Formats: sequence, structure tokens, C-alpha cells
Amino acid sequence: MPLVQTRGAASAQGFGEFAQATAVNYIEDVFSTYLYQGTSANQTITNGIDLSTKGGLVWCKGRPNAGYSHRLFDTARGVNNSIATDSTAAQFTQTNSVTAFNTTGFSLGSDGNGEVNFSGSTYVGWTFRKQAKFFDIVTYTGTGANRTIAHNLGSVPGSIIIKRTDATAAWAVYHRSLANTQYMVLNTTAAAATGATYWNSTTPTSSVFSVGTNASVNASGGTYVAYIFAHNAGGFGLTGTDNVISCGSYVGDGTTTQLINLGFEPQCIMVKISSLTDHWFLADNMRGLVNGTSVLAAFRANTADAELTSSWIASPTPVGFTTGSSVRDLGDTYLYIAIRRGPMKVPTSGTSVFGMSARSGTGANATVTGGQTDDAVLVKNRGSAVASLFSSRLTGTGYLVTATTAAEVAAGVTILQANPWDVMDGVKVGTTSTITNASANTYINYLFKRAPSFMDVVCYTGTGVNRTVTHNLGAVPEIMIVKMRSSADDWGVYTATTGNTGSLRLNTTGTLIVQSVVWNNTSPTASVFTVGTNSMVNANADTYVAYLFATCAGVSKVFSYTGNGSSQTINCGFTAGSRWIMIKRTDSAGDWYVWDSARGIIAGNDPHLSLNTIAAEVTTDDSVDTDNTGFIVNQLSATDINVTSATYIGLAIA
Repeated sequence: MPLVQTRGAASAQGFGEFAQATAVNYIEDVFSTYLYQGTSANQTITNGIDLSTKGGLVWCKGRPNAGYSHRLFDTARGVNNSIATDSTAAQFTQTNSVTAFNTTGFSLGSDGNGEVNFSGSTYVGWTFRKQAKFFDIVTYTGTGANRTIAHNLGSVPGSIIIKRTDATAAWAVYHRSLANTQYMVLNTTAAAATGATYWNSTTPTSSVFSVGTNASVNASGGTYVAYIFAHNAGGFGLTGTDNVISCGSYVGDGTTTQLINLGFEPQCIMVKISSLTDHWFLADNMRGLVNGTSVLAAFRANTADAELTSSWIASPTPVGFTTGSSVRDLGDTYLYIAIRRGPMKVPTSGTSVFGMSARSGTGANATVTGGQTDDAVLVKNRGSAVASLFSSRLTGTGYLVTATTAAEVAAGVTILQANPWDVMDGVKVGTTSTITNASANTYINYLFKRAPSFMDVVCYTGTGVNRTVTHNLGAVPEIMIVKMRSSADDWGVYTATTGNTGSLRLNTTGTLIVQSVVWNNTSPTASVFTVGTNSMVNANADTYVAYLFATCAGVSKVFSYTGNGSSQTINCGFTAGSRWIMIKRTDSAGDWYVWDSARGIIAGNDPHLSLNTIAAEVTTDDSVDTDNTGFIVNQLSATDINVTSATYIGLAIA
């Protein structure tokens, strides 16, 4: 059965009339960056990657630990067989390290060497699953003569990394951006060199790659493993045309804004200058690949050094990355391997993309969890007149305050920890701040995950002229909340109901302000939104963050309604009611009210807070009630969320 083009929320998976039988591939099924704590005891890493039946590679690195090598284990060579990218050493048996390849990840043993699971140490594990047009592993025995070797990548390789496993040898790297007479060495800082004996001066094809007579790739009787990476080969998404990995190059222009256009937002990047001596830099979004002034956490794949926290490699954008100061020297050539950010699947449950935590402050460093890998957080002190904090993984350590016009604030370790998003689930809050974690204070935390048709986060720099901004929501945004980060200005809000000729302000109670200079009288599309010349959304050289939301069947609902003066049901298409509700009156002044099931959406009084004020929560009125399809709004003078003939907009999450 042929693939069928879909629209809207169905586009990632194919529902109803759009359903199709062909297997669909998504990046989250074949690649994972997983952060974990060492235990020196058996533990299982569950990252959703099927290594047991599909095969693949696990690459582990101790993070703050100098001397811990990059350890690679793969299904082709067998569990416990380890090689290191920072070493020329032959493969050796590393017992009690990676002990099993599972259908949902991998298992770790007690780790006598300490390099993958030592108690008190932190680690990152990158997992690559074998999949056509993404990644393949081939093992072979050398012949000492020019030859070809078959692979199952299903496309022309963008890069091939080979290691001899039976003897000491350097790591040989082929990259499509070099001539087929050139090679690089992964375990050194060396520039690209010429050597026809590596690839036999032959470019690989979609079925074979060539090796020459050099002992690093083809000594007689030697054993080898080749890791093979695709380049812009499609094969993913509903139509099978989406790219998830790119192996390219660029010439540094020495600027701070050089954009490398991949056609997707990356989650993991490895960069190496090919024209000069320098390191192989490796960064990912779980450890600090951010768009802002935060310090990036990066590794050098060619050394056993600890994680770097003082150099920039790249900042992700919706279509690629901008080069950091370490990798944009004027006139120099850089090679990269970049992997697309996920998820690509449309979510089917609210709990997979949204979590809450009603908690008490501890006065000590803590991690607030949401039940999923989170990308944005809203924190509010429930009992005190303290600002609501909004922060995101993409923007790093800074935060914004919803009730003010203030610019982004550097958090400081008492509010958010030094790298607050350095966890698989949730966000790390600091010690004593009343904003996030003071002892004897109570808090509500909302944690959001970026996902197609549900939510996206976009960072951009203003130009001062009408323009479009690319996004990755995968659907037409129905609510857009935009905030200038670099200077003080209002929070601009677009909603599909109020239209493209005006905007609301998240930090005020005000009604719609009609201004063509905000959205340029242009509605967003499934790929871009438009901003005009208003400084709130597009001042020249100022930086911005946009939070985009859409209706996702059974997960979220962007709604609007007209009040009836008593009670009415807002049908969101849910089956077990709403866990989170935001409502704003649009025809007259009204707060941006928020209710949630963690504090109580019940038949009686329901605590609510207002995003446009610093006020403590209110617990003395019954403005909303439960309904399996969504929720019920009641007209009370305390909130006025159902005044006769008044108009309202909002967002609900199941």
C-alpha cells in the first residue's frame, strides 16, 4: 500500500481516512541521548530503543570524570566488547559494563572499570539503532588488498568510522565532504590527510564502500567494525521523505550569526575542523545545546577529558544551527554530523507531554519531575506574592516572569541549578529562593514536552522588518506566546480566535489590541509564523522566545466560547476530563486564569492562579467543575469566566 499524505494532527501517524499500512520510522525510535547516574550495581537504561532485535551501538562517556574513555559497545561485536574513540587500543573484554542489549534500551553491570556505571559519577549514553537511511554497523575481516564491503544503509553513506578491533590502530574516518583520497582520524586532532590506501580513491555507494590496503582499514587477517551514517537520505516521517541525519561541511565566516541550514532542528552535533588541527567536539540538547548565553556542555571525542563547560559549539535553530566561537574561524573548513531533534510522532495522551508537581519547598537542591523528558517549566509559589517563573530547555539557565515585562533573568543557583535541564525527567531547582524552592513554601510546577501538534518552542533574533519565523509544531499554531528575552517588553499573544490583526498581553488583564504591526495581519501556517515591526515581537537585534500550542486530538484543546451567565460544558474531545485549564476573557478585562487537577479540579472550590499577577493562589471559589469531555465553567463574580455574551479563549490539556 502506498504512503498517503496527511494533514494536521494525523500527519505524523495516519489516523482514520489517512491510515496506511507501511511502517513509519521516527528519530525517537532509532536515536537517544540518555543521562544517568552511576550506581556500581546492575541497572537498566530504558530509552525506548530496540537494540535486541534491531541491533545498534551504545556509546557511553563519564561526564565530569577526566580519564574516563568514550566506551563503545555494539550488537555486531557482542556485549562486553569495548573500544574507545580516544584510544588506538584493540577491542578488549569489559565485563560488567554494558551487559545486555534490550528491546527498550540496554543494561549495565557493576562496572569494575568505573567508565560506564561508577557510583557517584554521572554519564551520558548515546544509542544508535540500525535503520536504513540512518545508521548501520558492519564487521569484516581484512584481506590486505583493495576491496568493497557490503552494507545495509540503503543510501550512500555520509560518513564511515572504522576501527580495527584485533590490534592497535587509529580510527579512520571517511566523510562525504572530503575527497575520496582523504581521511581523518577520530582519536587525534589532526587535519584531513591524503592517503589513497584508505578508501582506494573510491566513493561509497548505496550498497558498498571501498577500502584500500592501509592497516587501519584492511590489514590481512585483521578484524574491523565500521559505523556507517547516512546523509539527507529521507526514510523517516509519514511520507518517508524526512531527513534525520546530515553529514555536511561549511566554511567559517567569523561571524556570530552563521547559520548552517540542515532543514531540521538538531539534537546532537559532532563538529571537526578539517583544514587545521583541533578537537572533535560533541554536543547534545540534553547536556546544554541551547539558544542563549548559557554555557554549553561538550565533549572532545578524541580525548578522555571531562566534559567541557566553557566553550560554544553551536546554537540550535528550527532549521539547523548557528556556529559557536570554537567552530567558525574565518576561511576554515568544518565537517559535521548532525541528528534531528525528536519526537516526530504526534502524542496520543496528555500524560506523555505534560506533567505537574504540587510540592513543598525543601530549601535544598531538588529535581522537580513531570513524568516525561521535559522542555519547558512554569513554577509558581502558591501561598506567596511571588512571580511565576517560565524557563525552557532551549533557552538554558535563564528564566522569564509571566507577570512582568522584564527581560530574561540569569537564574542563579538559588533559583534554578547551574544546568537546570541536565536530567531526563523534569527540571532542577535551587536552594532557598521563594520563587522556586524555599523551605515551608508550597509550589505548583507545570512541565511541558515539545511534540508535534501539541507544543513547540522557537528562539529567534528580531530584524525590525516584517518577516516569517520557521517553527516545528507540525500543525498550524492556535496560540502563540512571544516574549522578548534581551530587553523589557510585553508578552505578545496570538490566538486563532482573536485573529491576526491584534494581540493580547499575557502580563496584563487587557482586551485585544488591534495592531497590524504585531502579526503583519498574517495568520501562521504549519511551518512558519509571521511577525511585524512591533518591538514586542521583532525589534532589530533583540532576541525572542515563542511558545506555540495547537489542538492535538485527545491531548490538548485550544478552545473559545461565549458566556451564558450560568454554567456550560466546554467539550474538548477528551475522555477523562482536563488536567490543566487556562482561560482569558477577550472582550473585556480579565485575568489569565489557570486551574489544574494537581491542586484540584473538583465539584467544590478549585484553587486557581493568574499568570498576569504575582498574587498567591485563590482557593475560595468554584469557577470550574469536572466533565469527562473537558470541563465545566461556572459564572461567579470572583472570576467572571462565563459572563453572558462575553467571549473567552483558552487552552486545556487532558
